[in-house]
Amino acid sequence: MKQSVAIIGTRGYPSYYGGFETAVRKLAPYLSSRGWDVTVYGRKGASKFDDPSRDARVKSVITRGLETKSLSTLTHGLTAVLDAARKKPDVALIMNVANGYWLPLLRLRGIPTLINVDGIEWDRAKWNRLAKFVFRTGAWLTARLGDRLVYDAKAIAERWESDFGVGGVFIPYGGSDVPQLPVEIGLSHRGYILMVARFVPENSVPEFIEAADNLADRWPVVVVGSSGYGGELEEQVRDLAERKPKVRWLGHIADDARLHSLWQHAGVYFHGHSVGGTNPALVQAMACGTPIVARDTVYNREVIGDTGSLVSLNVSKMIEAISRVMIDSSLQNRLANAAKARAAEFYTWDLVNGRYEEALEKLASSAGAKSRSRRREAQSIGQ
Repeated sequence: MKQSVAIIGTRGYPSYYGGFETAVRKLAPYLSSRGWDVTVYGRKGASKFDDPSRDARVKSVITRGLETKSLSTLTHGLTAVLDAARKKPDVALIMNVANGYWLPLLRLRGIPTLINVDGIEWDRAKWNRLAKFVFRTGAWLTARLGDRLVYDAKAIAERWESDFGVGGVFIPYGGSDVPQLPVEIGLSHRGYILMVARFVPENSVPEFIEAADNLADRWPVVVVGSSGYGGELEEQVRDLAERKPKVRWLGHIADDARLHSLWQHAGVYFHGHSVGGTNPALVQAMACGTPIVARDTVYNREVIGDTGSLVSLNVSKMIEAISRVMIDSSLQNRLANAAKARAAEFYTWDLVNGRYEEALEKLASSAGAKSRSRRREAQSIGQ
């Protein structure tokens, strides 16, 4: 009999919004191929059901919720949990600690939970005080009610051990090895600077915009991403692109091949993320063989090791570090090759998917053993 898993907390399958969605696009088909009955919960309009890469064995269930910046995760999480509690899968994979509020519903139904805690959301500048409180409380509930926690970075695991006194399993994100792809029209191999990020302050977007104003006098600068809700940072990038002929703002890109090509041929990829753990964009850039200049954080140091250039959040130093790589082709090649080798050793989807399956199997088996034990006890009492 197939084991069943419900995946809750992403925008759906297949979806291209962020790191969770990337992970589910890789994990759900893998589990299906291994004999699992997989259901992915999502939001209306977020999944690309006509995607040619979609695995028909994966069930997609759309539930209702409020589409607002503050309430979308909580409300969609609640409706997904209610549906999963009714159907009672063998195990649930929960993404995001905001869903910690709904764990009692799954526990009451005897559904074990594996929870990817994501980054330290309550440290993110984009959230107001109330939202930070909501995430922190959700994390506290997750630490106490979740059966097994997943940390995508060792530094995240250390933070949870310190703040909540709980351990878990380390499962990072993976990167896909890609074939040689054509260069984006109008660009040249190793001839441009690239940033890929959601437009929030903790991704160093304001500082990069200021640095790009200078760098674009010498090299093309390509910016991929958006805020998803408009706002000041989008206006600043739009203004920069209008003022500087060498700046291209491409918005959000859902086409993996195009994004991989941009990474594969970039002279420098600047990675400014500061709050999350192992960032999927950084890992994929490494797998594409990209010369990387990254903001110096504990998370980025953990992922890239000595295969990239780390820089403090200082515009002058960012300009200097990026320029140093852009003018030195031998340094570009050395960083690109080192990053690709490190990704192949530590950050592959085969490794990631295997670890998830192992963790899910342990939870499902343990829950099954407890259930059989309770039935035996009930039978013995009845006799």
